[in-house]
Amino acid sequence: MEKHGKKNVGAIVRKSNVSFRVWAPFANSVSVTGSFNNWSETPLVSENDGYWFGEINDAKAGQEYKYIIKNGKNTYYRNDPRALHFTTSAGCSVIASTTFDWEDDSFNPIPFNQQIIYELHVGTFYRPDPADNGTFQDVIDKLDYLSDLGINMIELMPISSMSMDRGWGYAIDYIFAVESLYGGRHGLMELVRAAHKKGIGVVLDVVYNHFGPDESLDLWQFDGWSQDGKGGIYFYNDWRAETPWGNTRPDFGRSEVRQYILDNVRMWMQDCHVDGLRVDSTIFIRNVNGHNDDPSTDLPDGWALLQQINSLAKKINPSAITIAEDIGGNEYITKPQNEGGAGFSSQWAVGFPQVLRDALYTNNPDNINLTGICASLNQRFNNNSFQRIIYSDSHDSSANGSARLNEVIAPGKSNGTFARKQSLIAAAILMTYPGIPMLFQGQEFMEGGSFNDWQGLSWENSVRYKNITLAYNHLISLRKNIHGNSAGLMGESVNLIHMDEYNKVLAYHRWQNGGAKDDVIIIINFGDKLHERYVMDLPRIGTWNVRFNSNWNGYSQDFKNIDVPENVTTESGGAVFVLPPESALIFSQDT
Repeated sequence: MEKHGKKNVGAIVRKSNVSFRVWAPFANSVSVTGSFNNWSETPLVSENDGYWFGEINDAKAGQEYKYIIKNGKNTYYRNDPRALHFTTSAGCSVIASTTFDWEDDSFNPIPFNQQIIYELHVGTFYRPDPADNGTFQDVIDKLDYLSDLGINMIELMPISSMSMDRGWGYAIDYIFAVESLYGGRHGLMELVRAAHKKGIGVVLDVVYNHFGPDESLDLWQFDGWSQDGKGGIYFYNDWRAETPWGNTRPDFGRSEVRQYILDNVRMWMQDCHVDGLRVDSTIFIRNVNGHNDDPSTDLPDGWALLQQINSLAKKINPSAITIAEDIGGNEYITKPQNEGGAGFSSQWAVGFPQVLRDALYTNNPDNINLTGICASLNQRFNNNSFQRIIYSDSHDSSANGSARLNEVIAPGKSNGTFARKQSLIAAAILMTYPGIPMLFQGQEFMEGGSFNDWQGLSWENSVRYKNITLAYNHLISLRKNIHGNSAGLMGESVNLIHMDEYNKVLAYHRWQNGGAKDDVIIIINFGDKLHERYVMDLPRIGTWNVRFNSNWNGYSQDFKNIDVPENVTTESGGAVFVLPPESALIFSQDT
């Protein structure tokens, strides 16, 4: 909250009454009506700063209410912008209790270099009844599964009250209320508490680049004032209002709007105990047109807001992770604020899925493009590889006219042998490249098609392809150095040691401090040929043990049983490998 910001905005439950405070600077009068006064009008008093305030002794949690705002001859019945609960998205505000038993929750997320993120959409992640929407309780029911997989951070797509009952979550009408179909505010808190007990942190996707859609919002021309037919007090009322999703960009220059957003950050982080935020489309917060280098359309107030969001989140929880979705690839997004940056912990590597597709999308080796995958190996921001989130699929890359990686690789045969082999190569890259790896719901059991908000995951595939899931578990274990022989995968250092464009073979070296149980070698044969004696140099002499072989037929019975030696030995730097076609091998040393 900014200095001199207004406190206790919204409906606040007290011992003997409920206080109501609302921002409506152009209103001539404001009243509150609800089930506590038989839907009559109880006037609020102007505080002479745009806010209106009153206390009602008969009001209590669970009761419905709305504000009645009069501006000239016009009367508006408005929901509370700060409401924590609604009857429905088109219904009434509900006075909500903020009490919750956290059971001494003192969880802190693990360091960034050990995090494995799993992005999920609550409505479709798990539906015991396919006709129903998924809920927070349904996610709780799968926490053991996620923990066994090796996940230690889940990222929830937006869960604020939506303009429609089902959706991706990015068309938000009230940022403080949790979608009732998911289980509401208490349902979210129960999920966070349960996840923390399993050692899993929770990152929440938030949307501040726009509210919308336009006229369906109660925020739209909230107190009757507007300019040029635009949105009124919560929005820009000129050319800066325009976004790809409507003319609903918040006015980041108004202190009350900034407080509205920052108080929302505070609520998620402090009251709901979430462990981080992923801020959607930050490029449209800092620039009107979503341009990376166009000062004429920059939004300095939006940039300042991003800095304030990060400062506040880190003040509440210094271990929190803040993630930007910013397509500009701009290092100032994650640069510290004392160096002029926005101060995010990390940002999505939005081009990474396409890099993988270029290397994997075809069964014709002549068309495989290794240029991008090699260039991406050394990409980082501010010399910190953990300032980028890498992923093969996300809600964006697997929709919007595209599909999941395995569907793109093998259209109509997304569960076939070729798709499975290529998917495991992608998983091996994801878990061994520098960066924070993120999975998208269902990719670990070969979910096909495109992401949508109406179709639940095919959980029967978690049984059918349980050994593919096992491969993911093995890769995640290596990434987290569970067995104490792959510490290099948590380090910053990487070096491309071999690139054979003709045979489509790539090898790279990862290390943290270097030496036995630290140095890791990853060899990927993107091609379709078996190499029984493939020679390459390694960075250290001695014996290198196979820690992962994506072609092992224990991961899939239709993978050919190619005899890959358990280890290779080099005395002069060179070693001879057996490289199965379309495979990834991971090596490290014991001594």
